[in-house]
Amino acid sequence: MASMIAPQMAFRALRTASRAAPWARLSAQLPRTQPAFRRFFAAPAQEQPRLRLGSTAPNFKALTTKGEIDFHEFIGDSWTILFSHPADFTPVCTTELGAFAKLKNEFEKRGVKMIGLSANDIGSHGEWIKDINEVASTDVQFPIIADADRKVAFLYDMIDQQDLDNIDKKGIAFTIRSVFIIDPSKKIRLTMMYPASTGRNSAEVLRVIDSLQTGDKKGVTTPIDWQLGDDVIVPPSVTTLDAKKKFGEVREVKPYLRYTKI
Repeated sequence: MASMIAPQMAFRALRTASRAAPWARLSAQLPRTQPAFRRFFAAPAQEQPRLRLGSTAPNFKALTTKGEIDFHEFIGDSWTILFSHPADFTPVCTTELGAFAKLKNEFEKRGVKMIGLSANDIGSHGEWIKDINEVASTDVQFPIIADADRKVAFLYDMIDQQDLDNIDKKGIAFTIRSVFIIDPSKKIRLTMMYPASTGRNSAEVLRVIDSLQTGDKKGVTTPIDWQLGDDVIVPPSVTTLDAKKKFGEVREVKPYLRYTKI
């Protein structure tokens, strides 16, 4: 019990520190005597990239349920979704992975590869997949990264700094539920972050992929609640005359709000 108190107190210190401060500055404000925190801040500050939309997805090598991978080689020339899970054999994660596995054909139709991540080792992943397949009546075929030491989680800023109870036996924080949608040029195009308590919406993941791919192909934007096949929006940078030449009919609600079909 006592071994758990110190890491939790340190996480409270982390929470109260400015989240805008660089990692190196944060680590200087926290106790360095705890082994958990020596591991938590093991990576130098320069290795903690500030990922933004348009950033190149950091490359890494890792062991997965399908063998060792180089992440950029895994992406190849495909769209890719990288999604993290706090831990194996947890209820919300089990429902999520089952749902994503069932949508395998939908992701393949869009040319999207899936790869998961969970903060456990390969042996644990293998046993957990059996449960997922049983519970969801599915077959998990995409790889799941073994990230027990949180190296990839640190690289992609997936560490939970909100839930002080979301830590392992060594006092190391688990991951939050992150989603990274990465395009064939290895650029991060969209991110989602959910707390450990909230499961994701698989239909929304497909919807935003459709939006990104449609925008890239057609040079358009998509309105709220847009679904594939709905009208799209002509970007403000395109004149109405040029839009009519390109798309045909253009419905103008306001000079800055124009819809068309594709």
